[in-house]
Amino acid sequence: MSHPPTTDPTHRLVPSPAGRIHLVEQGAGPLVLLVHGFPESWYSWRHQMPALASAGYRVAAIDVRGYGRSSRPEAVDAYRMRELVADNVAVVEALGEETAVLVGHDWGANIAATSALVRPDVFRAVGLLSVPYAPRGGPRPSEVFTGMGGEEEFYVSYFQEPGRAEAEIEPDVRGWLAGIYAALSADTMPAPDLPDPHFIARGGTMRDRFPAGRPAWLSERDLDVYAGEFERTGLRGALSRYRNMDRDWEELAEFDGAPITQPSLFIGGGRDASTTWMGDAIKAYPSTLPGLVGSHILEDCGHWIQQERPEEINRLLIDWLGRVGDR
Repeated sequence: MSHPPTTDPTHRLVPSPAGRIHLVEQGAGPLVLLVHGFPESWYSWRHQMPALASAGYRVAAIDVRGYGRSSRPEAVDAYRMRELVADNVAVVEALGEETAVLVGHDWGANIAATSALVRPDVFRAVGLLSVPYAPRGGPRPSEVFTGMGGEEEFYVSYFQEPGRAEAEIEPDVRGWLAGIYAALSADTMPAPDLPDPHFIARGGTMRDRFPAGRPAWLSERDLDVYAGEFERTGLRGALSRYRNMDRDWEELAEFDGAPITQPSLFIGGGRDASTTWMGDAIKAYPSTLPGLVGSHILEDCGHWIQQERPEEINRLLIDWLGRVGDR
């Protein structure tokens, strides 16, 4: 089977409710929109873009609002889910398409899932990396997170107070990023008998529990790219996503318990806390993801799944996209 030649990646700015969304586009064919998580950027898809383009797809990896060259609105509530869904729809329209396949990692998986729920007319299939789909429901999120950790503080609660995490991160963005990437990578994460970096000792910081060393997938140049973006933009926009979880819970009440019916895919890391903590959500997929085409757990893989194991992720994505087709 022959495919069109792969074009070089092209940077574009397109209009959106945020003001502008920066994206990097490559290839020709059915549109696949890639949505990154925290604390990353479009660059986290650098290994997937040429592979998907070579397989016959038009790939667009965005900077989520608050990141990179995309707009960074001032208001915290500008980062709620409904706004991020609207950005994704605007990107599809700006690229001259009516529908797209959506693939997200980490927070991007939640954004992708919500986009599929809210706009099934636009997003015809959804791939979720690292963070399983769990329908809206249960207690208010802040109440759940406050109850986690006992005497320690769960990182999501730590992130929710404006300015607090920024004060830890922004004096040494590069060092903090290197630490969180290492903390959640299979080859550098702390041993199970050491304190968990997802939790913060009272009066402490996340950085206190970050391991030394750099994961194999992260080159010095890669770290330079990520650090350069956040040194320029700061972390407020990125962290504002965490500061809208209760607001999302209120605004998305109509989707309480709702399944995602489009064709779907899940890929998780066997050593990723997002996968292990949410094991019940994965078990519930027959009812919550009735269109599930494939669910995969990559053994001895951490959280940064498409960067830790790019060839496997590329193979699974291309196989799934081929099975989804144009339906």
